[in-house]
Amino acid sequence: MSNNENIHVSDTAFVTCAFRRLNESLSQDYYAKLWYNDKAELILKDYLSKVSTEEVQTHCIRNRYFLEQLKRLITEHKIEVLINFGAGFSMYPFLLEQNITHIEIDKPEVVDYKKLQVDQWISENKLPQRHINFIGVDFSTDYRDDLIVKINALKGNKSCFILLEGVLFFLNRSESEKLFEVFSTIQQSKDYIGSVSYTNEVHKTKAYKRLLKYANKELDDASDNGLQTVENSFYENLESYQLIDHQDYFSCSKLFQNTPECEATHILNEHFYILQKD
Repeated sequence: MSNNENIHVSDTAFVTCAFRRLNESLSQDYYAKLWYNDKAELILKDYLSKVSTEEVQTHCIRNRYFLEQLKRLITEHKIEVLINFGAGFSMYPFLLEQNITHIEIDKPEVVDYKKLQVDQWISENKLPQRHINFIGVDFSTDYRDDLIVKINALKGNKSCFILLEGVLFFLNRSESEKLFEVFSTIQQSKDYIGSVSYTNEVHKTKAYKRLLKYANKELDDASDNGLQTVENSFYENLESYQLIDHQDYFSCSKLFQNTPECEATHILNEHFYILQKD
């Protein structure tokens, strides 16, 4: 793949679906296959060969972890709204109960395309009926006040879970802190955040060195100073929040009966965090 064919973050939405499609029993996402895309398949094969063949399982585990967490909290009547920041082509609305309010936030071109496709598949009975509130945002702009108004108009006083899945890697620290300040403004006591990131430990792995080489060559849509790792202390010290669960690929593999195939140094070990507001 030449440099003038660089991968955009929007392309990763297709690729992430392809990962989940390749092991449905692990991801529990039975709709990801709808996003099959020839270009994504080429990127997928190239990425797996150049970075880590374990990435199918790591993405499936990530989806499964948050899906199970969301199902539990919904069953326990602890959340009424799911707000998915950087939602891409995730399919949680169709994997969860119908009575949950869904707000999905991503770049305008991503949400516009997703809405078009989802509406078509619902009309063709390929997806169950769901209503998703889409908000298009350019996170590199001064989006804060306008976004808060739009979210609050949709959410009201309902309890919510904010999901930030596969986003922080593409942001720098300043943008990340700005985003969590928005979350704190939106949320009320007992609301939840689910987040995904790598810790600095990943720097020691051969897989991460290959990822950086791949990303620097093929990915041209991350923020300046993006491709960040986030230490546990970032979550532990967030003002007004308590870290109530922390897992990673290896702990969740035990939970979901997945046996890692590669040595640890060839695996990009994502960490999963659940926070609750004081």
